[in-house]
Amino acid sequence: MRAGIVIALMVVAGAEVWTQRGAPIGVPRSPIGSGPWTLDTAEQHKIKVSIVAGGLANPWSLAWLPNGDILITERPGRLRLLRKDGVLDPAPISGVPVVKAQRLSGLMDVVLHPRFAENRLVYLTYNKGRDDGMLATVLARGRLEGMALTDVKDLFVAEPWWDGAGGSASRIVFGRDGMLYMTTGSGGGANFAQGQEKSIHKGKILRLRDDGTVPPDNPFVKDPSFKPEIYSWGHRNSLALIVHPVTGELWNSENGPNGGDEVNIVKGGKNYGWPVVSMGRAYEGPWQGRFEKDGMEGPLVYWMPAVAASGMAVYTGDRFPAWKNNLFIGAMRVGEIPNTGHLQRVVFNDKTEEIRRESLLTELRQRIRDVRQGPDGLLYLLTDENPGALLKVEPAQ
Repeated sequence: MRAGIVIALMVVAGAEVWTQRGAPIGVPRSPIGSGPWTLDTAEQHKIKVSIVAGGLANPWSLAWLPNGDILITERPGRLRLLRKDGVLDPAPISGVPVVKAQRLSGLMDVVLHPRFAENRLVYLTYNKGRDDGMLATVLARGRLEGMALTDVKDLFVAEPWWDGAGGSASRIVFGRDGMLYMTTGSGGGANFAQGQEKSIHKGKILRLRDDGTVPPDNPFVKDPSFKPEIYSWGHRNSLALIVHPVTGELWNSENGPNGGDEVNIVKGGKNYGWPVVSMGRAYEGPWQGRFEKDGMEGPLVYWMPAVAASGMAVYTGDRFPAWKNNLFIGAMRVGEIPNTGHLQRVVFNDKTEEIRRESLLTELRQRIRDVRQGPDGLLYLLTDENPGALLKVEPAQ
């Protein structure tokens, strides 16, 4: 706690309200309830939001199995199975590596191998600890057999280890080239500038083979000043990484400090600027660095104030015709104010230039950690709460 600042907790009508120097910095919020909720939107109009599964502990990511079941990660270190009939198995899947759950660190992403139906391979990112209290961001792989992961091993450990403060988020996705792409947070405190350091993995997007080794055609593989796994650099804390379902491009979202959250089209060998370039302010108020610089890539979308941009998906289904090719992205809080989480919708023209955006589900005041389009053409959201939930968004009848 900073000297001279007193933080007090008040309870008002069952909702927590944090105050700082007597001024409210948290919006009163009641428990989410059981739903469903019918809400209006600007272009699709009436939608229904319902809870598919509740009682989750800070869920982080999800992946559909071929039979319709869903794997869900919980940040404290559990991998859960939600069966296609909507029943959450009470016992977690065994064999998950030992996770160091500390602040925002813990078990994060889950992705299936492109040939999962043949090899049953599941990939996880997580934070591991060691005896001196230091943490590392790790890519692990195991084989799913019933309710167990077997043959589990760490494929890649990001360097350096750090003291656990600040950003450690890690998302993974398989590209259309068959390679696995992985984000690494840029650390915290005095070390949040590590996105520009070439000889470490933090603050980067990495490109790996499916066994965690380095592809020979990586952009910096012949440059000894770079770690060979690096694909792009100058990132802060990337909480989403997707392959655009139409263009095949790699897109990420990343958090700025007090503003400057971004969505980027990620290209190999490019520098995305952090902390030299940012569209946000430092937490103390001054602008962070400069807005642009030659040789550094600008964002496709940015937010000021911050929305704590998280998981995202580009909608390509038929259930929401008015939302075709729109970007949906989880927002965990707006302008540093707790209990203001929601879902953002961004609309582009045919040149991928932003033309409008909409804030959805603001009534629920939930931290939206992940956003996915399901096999049924509906939208599914994870709330980063404890208890958290898997929500389904569908057209209202």
